[in-house]
Amino acid sequence: MRKLVKSLDDEFTKANLKVGRDTLFNVLRKHQMLTLRKKYSSRTTNSLHRFYKYKNIIKDIEVTRPNQVWASDITYIRTVKGFCYLALITDMYSRKIVGYDLSDSLELNGCVRALNKALYHAKNTKGLIRHSDRGIQYCSNVYTQILKRNKIDISMTEENHCYENALAERVNGILKDEFYLDQTFTDTAHAKRATKNAINLHNEIRLHLSLDFKNTKYGI
Repeated sequence: MRKLVKSLDDEFTKANLKVGRDTLFNVLRKHQMLTLRKKYSSRTTNSLHRFYKYKNIIKDIEVTRPNQVWASDITYIRTVKGFCYLALITDMYSRKIVGYDLSDSLELNGCVRALNKALYHAKNTKGLIRHSDRGIQYCSNVYTQILKRNKIDISMTEENHCYENALAERVNGILKDEFYLDQTFTDTAHAKRATKNAINLHNEIRLHLSLDFKNTKYGI
């Protein structure tokens, strides 16, 4: 709510209105414009596999610059015909989604495409750490070899994987709760268009509390 008030400050000033958090909350409640946070239940992580599981090497580090740590995760998107799977890579400093891919399969290819997109657009990956859960896609030899070839250190969650990859989980929730990726789309093509639009809004328009109510461009 505080972020919403901040984002509307200029409009309130132009209209010569003084609107605080409680006032805005009451107005939204009166007009039934408040939404409840939804619970998501589809499982996207399979950590029971033969591949090597890396340690969490970001637990005690302070993130002070872009391209220091990238957080990766997979979340599901519903369609009439079933699920699609959205692979995301988010820069932990700028909060920008630097790579993504939506596919109708949980197989490795979507995560690889998201990683390759992030690497293609990255200006400097020296000293970069890529963090994720211990899912089979992220532990696979194909995926880890791409990271190693680019001299990117590998970090993974250990026991409490949701808490140890909290930023990635939060981005999933933002895209669904704020940019309507929680709805059921007609097909994969429809979901892809909505996903592209949601990520553009997240990166270009949304204000982030961690960036002092600025968008992700400020953190780059």
